[in-house]
Formats: sequence, structure tokens, C-alpha cells
Amino acid sequence: MNFFVGSMVGIERTILPIIGEDEFGLASTSAALSFIVSFGFSKAIINYFAGEIADRFGRKKVLIAGWVIGLFVPVLIIFAHAWWVIVVANVLLGLNQGLTWSMAVNMKIDISKATQRGTAVGMNEFAGYSGVAIMAAVSGYVASTYALRPEPFFIGIAVVIIGIILSIFIRDTQEFLDIQVKNNTTVEEDELSSKQVFNLTTFKDRNLSSASLSGLTTNLKDGMAWGLFPLYFTTVGLTVSEVGIIVAAYPAAWGVFQLVTGIWSDKIGRKVLITNGMLLQAASLWFILLVDGFFLWLIGAILLGVGTAMVYPTLQAAIGDVAAPSWRASSMGVYRFWRDSGYAFGAILAGVFTDFISVSWAIGLVAILPFLAGVLSQVRMKETLVK
Repeated sequence: MNFFVGSMVGIERTILPIIGEDEFGLASTSAALSFIVSFGFSKAIINYFAGEIADRFGRKKVLIAGWVIGLFVPVLIIFAHAWWVIVVANVLLGLNQGLTWSMAVNMKIDISKATQRGTAVGMNEFAGYSGVAIMAAVSGYVASTYALRPEPFFIGIAVVIIGIILSIFIRDTQEFLDIQVKNNTTVEEDELSSKQVFNLTTFKDRNLSSASLSGLTTNLKDGMAWGLFPLYFTTVGLTVSEVGIIVAAYPAAWGVFQLVTGIWSDKIGRKVLITNGMLLQAASLWFILLVDGFFLWLIGAILLGVGTAMVYPTLQAAIGDVAAPSWRASSMGVYRFWRDSGYAFGAILAGVFTDFISVSWAIGLVAILPFLAGVLSQVRMKETLVK
């Protein structure tokens, strides 16, 4: 099911920035990336509430609601007569992703042992970002063969229908969560308010807040890559199909290697993967700027995906290590709120830097932030895995 959740984002990833320039004549990069800003903020906000809603009403109901909202996304993009309709569609995409992806990862953690959380999250993220990668490549191919619209987004309608059907038949995990709550002995942690959970995850707890900052800067980098990679690689002379391959290679490596890094974090711990993964992300972006040629750019995109794979499931597993079962989904919601707000901040920074300096400078300057987060994690974060 989470493969199809990721596919919803992948369909847009290659072609929507190009649609903004070619069909709607958006000369400003900031304006062209406004769809990522709307997506990032709506997903971040719904992530925060999704965790608390799921703790109260159950995972499955929230999952189905997310898919129903997603049905409007491809339809709006197909019939969009102005760019603001695309922006509204991406607000709905953010709601869809916040509800469905949040529930998928929480449901997997619900049915996992403490020493299997990294593996469970790695499987979830592998499936989701495989969907992102495959649909990024497929949509690029369909767009180059037919047109930027509407053909690629017919696929999106089919994806939503499949997601709804799968969600109806998926078993809820509430009974497994109830067992964990019953077996949890940390009574005082079970009585935390929403405000206390927010404060702990945002700045009070060293591990939770360090994870939140690393997640934010990781997706800040991804928001920049989502918006600027298609523009950067088209300006250096690559075709839409070649851009689609590079744009797909990054989430493909991100998705595939999470199977390895998730399991690895259950064996060697979370901190080493988080710290080095953040540093590798920064180094990969600088590498892309320094080299020239399709093959070398492809290597850089793959390395960027590997660095992201090192941290993505590991950060969520670390949240699961620290948070008590009764407020784990709420804490995960706060973490995912900060993490996915990075999409919006990344798009804003990328747009401003590109408009005032250049695309290359925008990519290089944004890379500084995951580097700093990696250094801070090394200094401030403690190992969260307890065997």
C-alpha cells in the first residue's frame, strides 16, 4: 500500500516544475516552486494532527480518509486552468501524504518489537520511495512520449483507486498497540499532554529534538532537489527523459538502501547512521555541482539517495525508541511536522537563492544545513537503541 502512497508524489516529481515554466509561463523560480511550499506546509500540519487523531480514533480510519482526499489531486491538475489550481492540488496532496504515509509507518511500528523498529520503518520507506522513484521515471517517459498533461495524471487516478481498495482490506493494528500500552511500565510518561509531547519532541529531549532537526534539514534538502533538479539539469542540456532518470535515481537509491539501513540500525545503533548520513547528503550535493556529465550527475544523485536512506528510517526508529507507546504516534506526528515542513522551507530558500543568485548557488548553500545538522547530532544526540 505504501508503494502507491509514494507513487502519488513520484508522478509530480519530474514534470510539475517544467509545467510551471512551459505551460503557465512562470519566470520566477519562487513562483514555480510554490506548489512545493503548499505541499510541505499542508503535509507538515496534517502530520501533527494525524498522530493525535490516530491515537484517539485508530489508524485505519485515518488511512482511508487520506486516500479519499488524494482522489482530487490528479483531477485538479488535469483540469487546472491557472497555477493557483496546481497549488491547491498540492495542498490536498500534502493532506493525502500526511494521513496515509503517517498511518503506514505507525501501523508497522505497532506490530514490531523494539529491536525491529528500524527494519519495519526501513521496509515502509523502501516501499514508499520505490513508488516515488518508479513513478518519477514513468511520468517523465509518458510526458516525453505524449504530453505534460493530462496523460501522466491518469496514472494518478488509478493509483488512488488501488490505494482505497487496499486500505479497506488492511487490518487495523489497534489490538497490538493496546498490548504495548498495557505492558509499558513508565506510568508518568503515559500521562503527557499534547503540549508536553510537542515540547519534548521539538526541543526539550536531546534525542527527540535532534531527530526533529535532522529530519527538517533532510527534507529541506529534498524540497530544494524536488524543485531545482529538473530546472538545473535542463539548463545544462539534458532532455526531459534524461532528467527523469536522474530525478528518479535519487529516490530509487533512497528507497532501496533503506532496506539495508533500517536493518543495520537495529544492529549497530541509530546515531552513527544519522550523523554520517547527514554529512553524506551535504557532500553529495556539492559533488553534483563540481562534476559535469550525465554519468557523474547520476552517481551524485545515487549518493544523495544513499545518504538520505541512512537517516530516514533511522530517525523514525529513534523516535519509536524514546517515545512511550501511548504517545508514540503523537510524538511521531510532531517529528513528521518538523521534518515535512522542511519541504516548504527548502522550496522557499531554493526559490529566493535562485532568483537572486543562481540555481547552482542555491543548491550549494542549501547543502550547508544538513551538514550542520549532522555535526549537531554528533555532539548532542545519544544512542537510543536499547537491546
